[in-house]
Amino acid sequence: MPEVANYNQEVSNCISPIVEKLIKGNSLYQVKLNQQEMIEMLVELFGQLSPEEMRAITEHELTRRIDKILVLEAVSGTLNDLTPEQIKMYDDAVKRK
Repeated sequence: MPEVANYNQEVSNCISPIVEKLIKGNSLYQVKLNQQEMIEMLVELFGQLSPEEMRAITEHELTRRIDKILVLEAVSGTLNDLTPEQIKMYDDAVKRK
């Protein structure tokens, strides 16, 4: 079991600075996301990969993947933030297409 904890720490050490940098550079992320929650979620997600698979991902590719996940997390639930009038406008616009 200690090897699992060590691996999760390794994944966390790899992911944390990337998440910190991405959130720092994006105002939407700063408003919508909790940095610590995102790190924990990503460690759990990427922790499912084998150590070999994780180490094979370049930093650039890992950053790209994390950014895509953060975008999804940031915009999910956006419709829940709309007023009833805004939802009607959205529905009308979608119907026209």
